[in-house]
Amino acid sequence: MKLRELLKDMEYECLQGSLEQEISALVYDSRKVEKGCAFVCLKGAKFDAHTFVGQAAANGAAALIIEDAAALERIQEAANQEASVAGQVGQDSTKNLPAVILVKNSREALAYAARNWFGNPASKLKVIGLTGTKGKTTTTHMIKKILEEAGNKVGMIGTLGAFIGTEKYKTANTTPESYELQRLFAKMLEEGCTYAVMEVSSQALKLGRTAGIDFAYGAFLNISPDHISPDEHKDFQEYLDCKKLLFLQTGPVIVNVDDPRWQEATELAKDRLVTVSQKGEADYMAKNAHNIWEGSFLGVTFTLSGKRSAQVNLPMPGTFNVENALIAIAITAELGISTEAILNGLAKVYVKGRTQLMTCMAGHGTMLIDYAHNAVSAENLLSMLKAYQPDRLICLFGGGGNRAKARRYDMGEASGKYADLTVLTMDNPRDEEVEEINKTIIEGLNVHGGKYITIIDREEAIHYLIDNARPGDIIALLGKGHEEYQEIKGQKYYFSEEKIIEEYCREKFGNTNSEKSSKG
Repeated sequence: MKLRELLKDMEYECLQGSLEQEISALVYDSRKVEKGCAFVCLKGAKFDAHTFVGQAAANGAAALIIEDAAALERIQEAANQEASVAGQVGQDSTKNLPAVILVKNSREALAYAARNWFGNPASKLKVIGLTGTKGKTTTTHMIKKILEEAGNKVGMIGTLGAFIGTEKYKTANTTPESYELQRLFAKMLEEGCTYAVMEVSSQALKLGRTAGIDFAYGAFLNISPDHISPDEHKDFQEYLDCKKLLFLQTGPVIVNVDDPRWQEATELAKDRLVTVSQKGEADYMAKNAHNIWEGSFLGVTFTLSGKRSAQVNLPMPGTFNVENALIAIAITAELGISTEAILNGLAKVYVKGRTQLMTCMAGHGTMLIDYAHNAVSAENLLSMLKAYQPDRLICLFGGGGNRAKARRYDMGEASGKYADLTVLTMDNPRDEEVEEINKTIIEGLNVHGGKYITIIDREEAIHYLIDNARPGDIIALLGKGHEEYQEIKGQKYYFSEEKIIEEYCREKFGNTNSEKSSKG
């Protein structure tokens, strides 16, 4: 690809070199610079790739895309040094220079360059982008499952990684860097996907990772103070302003009008709004939402009205999931997906490690896995489970080593308040001793006189719970969620709660999957 084609649709100034230069690769990591590549110099909170421009030029980069014009001097210095070593002092060293392209924002430039490099794959997909403080992961899974139920192959990108059909790909961020994002879109096309659904983080919008993507639909779920720190957003207003940016590049926007800031959050969407609500009039409404626990089903049910009418059963505990379901319903309904496919998709959806019900325990108790690893998330989850009025609410968790001791104490206090029994075990002790971590948890448990036992080995603790479970129990395993490792003394060891439960249930109960009532 010629440099001119790589730079299509962006504003730039060519400080030196030819736009007809052939480009062999697009790179934004200085360690991956190769002969003939275009190197995009990104600025971060703790690094500045412009310091590597001389090295990149010396290593054969054909083009350098910069936002700091002063970097041109370093490139010239590198060329002069190379000429000196080669015995060409006094000759015109500019002939050894790569093309130098000045842009206003190199992160945005990378996004457009990556889009062009991969042939704008997102334009051949229907891309759906969701933003909000809570619920993005769950809602993207709901949308994916509904679209698959309607016969589509779907790509998904978010907190738990990237998924193309059933294949998982690791990602470094909720919304990956733009180059990785465009590469994933290209892979989705190659694998036959027609839709891509993704979580769009405020950081991604702030840093321009999604620049150049035309989203078929956008969605605003909710907003509350979060991600406010020197390395993320300086204050809540900046956080909100970054969220808004998504709606400059979407088609219609699905918006939860129960959130008090919905109008400000979606002001850039103008009149392209489709509304959802649990409290008032909207295009899609949920009424009479309540918890339901029957057989192996633990979740919520509600009546859908507005543009579509149906009774919805969602196998995810907690009425807060109704908001997520409404967003998923509205998006897929607006895409023309049948009500039957929507209901079937929602009935089958689950999110790994997020109130994930273990169906192999059906008839023997209700067990779920959740990532809750701080006091707020633990209290929210346990209070919600308590509302199902189990005979016993049992909670298993440990504390993370090399982390704030207050978090351990607070989780102990939350479990002591709601759980009938707490099983203390190992989480990621890192460099600390599990016994010392648990001492602080016990102090929190004692605030409410919480009953507890200690089983350090987490697998052994899970076996104990399965052996002693009763049909009317709800058992919550907290802290690990989707993680598949334990971190001990600098080493990560494979550990999957999901597999441990499934294998032990198979050994203990055989292949039967009884549908006897979970409440006896």
